[in-house]
Amino acid sequence: MELPFVAVLLAVGLFLGWGVGTQYARAKRGWTDYKAAQRAVPGARRAAWLLVRAVTTKVGVIALLLVGAVAYAAAGPDQERAEPAPSPSPTASTKAGVKGR
Repeated sequence: MELPFVAVLLAVGLFLGWGVGTQYARAKRGWTDYKAAQRAVPGARRAAWLLVRAVTTKVGVIALLLVGAVAYAAAGPDQERAEPAPSPSPTASTKAGVKGR
């Protein structure tokens, strides 16, 4: 009579120990992951700000180039346009209706 009672107590103890052990392992793994994420945040934050700085710089340069191009186009030419060059006068051999003499 005593042996089945001990066997039941052993089975209940093993079951409870297994449940507590898995919960402890899960909590420990979560705590380790939390600490790893906490250590990674400053580096990730620094990288994010560097990317924002790079994008902002590129957008600023493009905006300055665009403003410069618009200002250059709005200012107009610095000198007057040259008149078209005179066309060459036709020679005797190229006059209409006159074939080589």
